[in-house]
Formats: sequence, C-alpha cells, structure tokens
Amino acid sequence: MKLLYRDAALADGRSSALAVGVSVLVDAGHIVWIRPTDAEEDPGDAEVIDAGGATIVPGMVDCHSHLTLPGGSHWIDRGQDTPEQLVRHAEHNAKLQTHAGVRWARDVGAPVGVDPVDGRERALSLGLRDRWGGHKEYPYVRAAGTWVTKAGTLPAGLAAEAEDGDELLRLALQQLDDGADLVKLYLDGPDPETAPWTANEVQRVVAAAHERGAKVTAHAGRLSGSRVCADAGVDCIEHGFELDEDCARLMKERGIALVSTLTVLKSWQTFARTTTIDRFASDEGRGRVAERWEAARQSIKHAHAAGVLLGAGTDFGGGSARANQLAWEVEALVESGLEPWEALAAVTWKAGEILGEPEAGQIREGGHADFFLVHGDPLTDPAALWRVWRVAWTDG
Repeated sequence: MKLLYRDAALADGRSSALAVGVSVLVDAGHIVWIRPTDAEEDPGDAEVIDAGGATIVPGMVDCHSHLTLPGGSHWIDRGQDTPEQLVRHAEHNAKLQTHAGVRWARDVGAPVGVDPVDGRERALSLGLRDRWGGHKEYPYVRAAGTWVTKAGTLPAGLAAEAEDGDELLRLALQQLDDGADLVKLYLDGPDPETAPWTANEVQRVVAAAHERGAKVTAHAGRLSGSRVCADAGVDCIEHGFELDEDCARLMKERGIALVSTLTVLKSWQTFARTTTIDRFASDEGRGRVAERWEAARQSIKHAHAAGVLLGAGTDFGGGSARANQLAWEVEALVESGLEPWEALAAVTWKAGEILGEPEAGQIREGGHADFFLVHGDPLTDPAALWRVWRVAWTDG
C-alpha cells in the first residue's frame, strides 16, 4: 500500500534547519521519494495523508533501555518480579515506546530467568528480541544479556556476579554464548572512589568480545569507573555522570562513545514531591540529587566539547524513568548545553552509530519508512517530541 505524507516539515537531526513543505511517498515500507510539496512526482494511487503543520522525525533510538522492567520509584524492587511478570512489563513497554516515536531499543541489562514462552534460561530480553523481530508494533531490539557485576554490588539474583577477573571474563562471554548482541559490564561498586575492576581486567573482556565481533559497554556513574573504562578502551560508557575534561579527552582519542541518561536524575527530582522515600524527599536527599544533576550536566558539557560521540537513552526500567519518556532526555540535553538539533541527533542517527545500525535514526530515499510525526518544531521546541501525532513503522 502506498502512502503519501503531504506538506509536512522535516527535522532529521543533521542541522538546525527545519525543512518545510515536504512530501514523502512510502511504498511497501520503504521511502520511494522525498520531494518539495510543490514539485511532487506522480504518486499514483497512493493514499494521501494530510500532514500539514506536522513535522516528520526519524524513528528514535532509546540507547539505554531495560525492556523487562517498568521503572518508577520502586524500580529496584521490580527486578525481583517473576519471569511472567517481567515479560508482561516488556509487552507494555513496547507499546509505550512505539507510540512515543521510539523505533529502536538498546537493552543494556535484563534479569535472568526461565522464559515463559520459549523455556530457555537466560536474560529475558534475548527472547523478546527474537520474538519481536519483524513486527512493527514492537521496537527493533539489540540486547546485552544481563549485567555483569562484582559480587555484592546489585541485589542478589539480579545480575551475573563475578568474584575475580577470570570469572568476569567467563560471565561476559557467557552472555554472548546465550545470544547477546553486546556485553554490559558494571563499573560502579560499593566504594564510589574505587572501581570494582581494574583496567587490565576490563581490557581482557574487551579483547575477547571484539574477537567475537561484539562490543562492550559499561555502566559508570562515578568518575572512578569512567576512568577505568577509558583506560581499558571499552566501546561505550553508560551514564558518565562524573566525567572530567581529561576523561572526556581520552574517550574522544580512543573512540569511546557516551550514552547519556539524564532522565534518571530528572525523574528523581519529581520523586521529591510524589513520594515519601527518604533518598528523594528529605532535604538531604534533594540536595544530593541536585548535586548529581549539576555534575551530570557538566559531564555532558565536557563530552560535547571534546567531540565524544554522544547517544542518549532513558534508562527506563533499570532506572526510574518510563518507556515513553525519551523526549525528556532530549530536553535534558538541551538544558545541558546542546542545541536542539544536536540533542535530536543523540536519539536518532548518532545513537544508530553506537548501535552499529546504519538504518537506525535515518530518513532517506530507499530506506525503511521508520519515522513519526509530531505537532510543532523539535529544532526550536524539544517539547514537540512529546506531541506525537502519528507513527509510520515498517515491518522490519
């Protein structure tokens, strides 16, 4: 079936310029042509969608997702839900994401359990990825398996826990054996001043994963972990809330990307009013969150100034955000000094580069018709990304 989206605007995250008076012809899930509305080619028998006043945006990439978890102020507790409950959370999250303009989900940690559908015991995200492929009502998924951590760092039973460097390597490769697309290490530990693994131990994992054609990303909310990641040459750092200029410079030199998750801290700020949880609602808790927010904004400025490849995600599920809140991350990046078009790039084509998926976050002739339409101009008003009018997904 042919569809002609007529007289829209177009924001592709490549520049600050909004194209207006644009028509896009879609046939069989692919973009046939993109033309000025006053110079359209014959669309044949295409159904015409009057897109006047709307802006076409590439399908977004949530570069830091946890599909099996619902988020909210009790997000840590939800990791103990049963596999059946976790899979149900994921089904709901898929609807939230796709309706919010998110086409790709990079899952960077899921609990291990016996999948209630396929019966396999592994990170539950892997079965979801396999089942959801080829269905446009679900996001495309790339998944890291479960978190690989130092024993005692996360709640018992949530992650793959290693006691030493040899076990760290074994458990990381186990994720790839289970079918993961990438490896996720956890570089925060009980002592915020000391990373739980050395650069040499992490580098062994990086070398082994690269030998198998896979990338390694690492959770590092503290500077200590980020420094180890930079020294070890991981492919990407998640969060990076405490980067300094030297760490950002080394990341750029070594081609290490950063995935921002400022939405976590924005959501914690709201919990000061909507919960009675002491770490958020007390004066001391509010102060700590405010300090971390300012440090995280400064980290983004350091990374941006250094030219680090910057993607973005919500950390929904594994953090407190929800699956349909990627627009919040774009707004937070703008608050941290990025231009709106740069923030949009971080959730579209730059996130696609981190994924290693050339089609992700792109709008081009001949490419997949994976885009959505919003009311307003996200290049001057990032809040427009909340105002989704219509999604145009292809069966991938």
